[in-house]
Amino acid sequence: MCPKFKIVRQEKLPRVCGNLTKRFAHYLGWRCENATIKAVAHEFNLDWKTVKEADKEYMRAKLAKAPETAPVVIGVDEFSRRKGHAYNIVVTDLKQKRAIWFEGPDRSEESLDRFYGLLGSEKCDQIKLAVMDMWKAFENSTRKHAPQAAILYDKFHVLRHLGEALDSVRKSEYRRVCGKEQKFIKGQKYNLLSRWKNLNLNGRQALKELLKANRRLNTAYVLKESFSQLWEYSSAAWARKFFDHWRESLKWQRLKPFEEFSELIDRHWDGIVMYCKSEPKVALGFVEGLNNKIRVIQRRAYGLKDPEYFRLKVLTCMLPPLNYKKP
Repeated sequence: MCPKFKIVRQEKLPRVCGNLTKRFAHYLGWRCENATIKAVAHEFNLDWKTVKEADKEYMRAKLAKAPETAPVVIGVDEFSRRKGHAYNIVVTDLKQKRAIWFEGPDRSEESLDRFYGLLGSEKCDQIKLAVMDMWKAFENSTRKHAPQAAILYDKFHVLRHLGEALDSVRKSEYRRVCGKEQKFIKGQKYNLLSRWKNLNLNGRQALKELLKANRRLNTAYVLKESFSQLWEYSSAAWARKFFDHWRESLKWQRLKPFEEFSELIDRHWDGIVMYCKSEPKVALGFVEGLNNKIRVIQRRAYGLKDPEYFRLKVLTCMLPPLNYKKP
């Protein structure tokens, strides 16, 4: 009832997802940003399929409002959907800090070619830097479609290889020693792979006892800790000088996994030292952080076999929420 003219007026609201109004559907999608579909369906006494469709409508609206992407710096990474080499490739715009492509069915060169094909040759020519791991298929595809782009290997993937080298030394030392000495090594994987500054008091005390008891693990740990200094250099020449000195210190140490790691770094040096040359510095942790966020989304959507829903979740997870009151 209009209080001024004393007549009844009706507001026509656009409807989506069956009998749901667009405003209510967007509200359900807004709730699903911080809750599971099942929880939202229970809260409003709705079927979970209805809530899922409303959430998809909300996410499509978010993508429609997102600014058009013309990436200058991209991050390329793979995401394991399940065991058995089932991967999706996630491409991020590191300037806008959001995912712009999330597809499968694997991490092959042909799969990444599809992204560059959809992006178009004009936008591919604007890419200046591509951050990725040392997977050859990603590099081949990028060099084919964006040859002007510099390749930068992600710091966290490089350090993961270093952590694997240290863990190989830990396992070999556990097999080599016996009896009393093994108790110092057992259960110390986390402490060895963590940075010293990130350990609590108990972790530091346990690590001190281990490094005091085993000379080879002490040497390996010191080498692992010191290698992170590589990313502190702003000069490529000084970075190379540091690496050569670090590699020289491996002589006579009998640490074969570290020697193999140093050969890996030497083969991929151009892509690692690019961090010293890139201006401005890119946030290398964003790609890894997004990967962790995707895993959270995957756990919350456990049992939901809808690849399109999962793709929309990933593409919109870094976008600001919509104002559901004004759909």
